[in-house]
Amino acid sequence: MITRNRLTTGVGIALATLAAGLGTAIPAAADEAPAAPSPKVELVLDVSGSMRTRDIDGQSRMAAAKQAFNDVLDAVPEQVQLGIRTLGADYPGEDRKVGCKDTRQLYPVGPLDRTEAKTAVATLAPTGFTPIGPALLGAADDLEGGEGSRRIVLITDGEDTCGPLDPCEVAREIAARGTHLVVDTLGLVPNAKIRQQLTCIAEATGGTYTAVQHKEELSDRVKQLVDRAAEPVVTPVATEGGASCSAAPELKPGLYTDRAKIGEHRWYRVDVLPGQELRASASVAADRAVDNDYGVLLRAVTAHGREIVRGSEAGTGRTDVISSGLRYPKAGTEDEDSGDSGDGKPAAETVCLQLAHSFSAPASVKRSPGLPVELTVDLVEGPAKASDAAAFGLGRGWWLLGVLVLTGLIAGLLTGWLPRWRVAVWRTN
Repeated sequence: MITRNRLTTGVGIALATLAAGLGTAIPAAADEAPAAPSPKVELVLDVSGSMRTRDIDGQSRMAAAKQAFNDVLDAVPEQVQLGIRTLGADYPGEDRKVGCKDTRQLYPVGPLDRTEAKTAVATLAPTGFTPIGPALLGAADDLEGGEGSRRIVLITDGEDTCGPLDPCEVAREIAARGTHLVVDTLGLVPNAKIRQQLTCIAEATGGTYTAVQHKEELSDRVKQLVDRAAEPVVTPVATEGGASCSAAPELKPGLYTDRAKIGEHRWYRVDVLPGQELRASASVAADRAVDNDYGVLLRAVTAHGREIVRGSEAGTGRTDVISSGLRYPKAGTEDEDSGDSGDGKPAAETVCLQLAHSFSAPASVKRSPGLPVELTVDLVEGPAKASDAAAFGLGRGWWLLGVLVLTGLIAGLLTGWLPRWRVAVWRTN
């Protein structure tokens, strides 16, 4: 009994000591690792009169949307600040001017009270017009502030009925603000015109368009998009390209954003060490009305102006973003006299990246700010030699390609010779 009491006392002392240590250690750890900014998501739901239609699993579109919302609200990650905005939910009349202003925030963006949010959704009934453009502008304002990611998820069964405010132009305006706000769209009706408009909205902001015709599909897709907002993302760093290589900013590996006016070239610099391979890509987005044919050119040039490698791509008005990239492997010190930087380390080569695009637009289209640019720079371990076939995308299995070519040649010769030999034997006999 005495031994048991001593053991119990000893364990109690050890636990108390551990608890005291944890009590002092946890605040210190919290000081060292501040919490990441909370992502923000706003669900924008179409509550217009057409949502009464019963064509989703035997239910009305509105009923299916409500059930999907309940599933989504139960699964929202704790770190996500979520809000809900409606369009066409309140005005039942025929006055277009009034109906096209019918959008409001049903539940504010912030920590989620699931019961309160579900209660708010349960009160909705299909009512009015479909003012998608004003709803997107309102949602963008709802998500202002903070350093976390921001995402709008638009669920609708029709195209905007409140022109001339084009929701695609609204999405481009939101993208032009430079707030990195993404709009994802979900269409409840497989209609070509609806798909075209919702796709344009999504692509203008780097989002996605999905057609859904079943309640489970709607629920699963919205959950995916909300979860995606909670995942850590790389935030692009704003930079400003120079008018020449000598005036260009030096870029490290990472993701960058810039603006390039029509007819303007942008320059950037990257230092590449011997044995490294530079991989760079650039995307230019048309966030305003432009002419149908355009292209983008990305060149790697030495500090003395000699072109090393280039990548180019052309497109038409069918896409709002066009991209191109390049790779430049720099030979290691074994293969060439690279010199050193004065401290015994090999000297880096300054590579100048020139970005040019051939977007054009009517004179009535604004030129400033320039078109959105996204630039990705990476430095990886290069091939053993700059002349290695890996530099041309064949990898180190080039010998296999040679074997295949030789095998094909021999097979071709045999295929041609054997019939001739058989014919010769037949004639002889």
